[in-house]
Amino acid sequence: MFSLPDSYVWDFWFADDGDQYHLFFLYASKALQNPDARHHRASIGHAVSRDLRSWSRIEDALVRSDAPAFDDVATWTGCVVRGDDGSWHMFYTGATLTPLGNVQSVGVATSDDLTTWHKKPGPLLEADPRWYELLSDGTWHDQAFRDPFVYKQEDGTWRMLITARSNHGAPDDRGVIATATSDDLEHWTVHPPLSEPGAGFGQLEVLNTAEIDGRSVLFFSCLASDLAAGRQETGTTGGVWAIIAGPDGTWDPRAAQQVSEHDLYVGRVLTDRSTGSAWFFAFRNTAPSGEWIGGITDPMPVTVVDGRVQIGEAALVALAG
Repeated sequence: MFSLPDSYVWDFWFADDGDQYHLFFLYASKALQNPDARHHRASIGHAVSRDLRSWSRIEDALVRSDAPAFDDVATWTGCVVRGDDGSWHMFYTGATLTPLGNVQSVGVATSDDLTTWHKKPGPLLEADPRWYELLSDGTWHDQAFRDPFVYKQEDGTWRMLITARSNHGAPDDRGVIATATSDDLEHWTVHPPLSEPGAGFGQLEVLNTAEIDGRSVLFFSCLASDLAAGRQETGTTGGVWAIIAGPDGTWDPRAAQQVSEHDLYVGRVLTDRSTGSAWFFAFRNTAPSGEWIGGITDPMPVTVVDGRVQIGEAALVALAG
């Protein structure tokens, strides 16, 4: 497990340079004395590993900008991809406080070596009110437009998935898969969401995709408090959710499967390049007592069996069977 004795550690993402695996993670000092206060003090740390289990922390990747800026409160969750020219691009969430509350948007930094990062002027992308809810709509506690996840499509274009909320629908049930596309990782176009509101989620946090046993799987997380009333009434807890793509290659949040309880959050899959095995990671969220824990798990097995995504012990049982 990766953790820091003096800091809260939570959301994370990976990059693989062919030699080392790079772990980027959100952290904030435990001197805050309250894990709930970490969000407005988050910086992006960096660690490296060759075996996905032993991690060595190196210099931080990004910190918040001086005010006024779109990321002058904190730098939040993102992703790293390598461009066609060999340069690395970190797309990340910038958070700033306005008189109405927290507003989130997407920024980008670039690097030649995955270690020294240079922010570009931002924000790169903001919520488009044609399709996405704004804080001024007054229906949610923040303006959700965050957690960018970027991948290259078969046609060579880049697609970004973004946590956002629709500008219509029941206020507690507006979570959608926001999206944008680019030909060059620099110029982006925001599009209507890839899903509709009404799937039972107030927001779909940290969207990310993986190929598991030949199936395209979309992961996201949702806290119990952010579930729509209909899901809350069933007693469903928060945790990590997965959507297996349909025959047309799309993901429907109405078909989401819960793959972890509230003890784990922010599920991601990374493939071990030496074995080709897919491994599942998450951060430790809450103890049975309700206390927040933090820290990133060791790799866990993950598989898809009979149309269900299984992780950890359940995956081992499924694979043995």
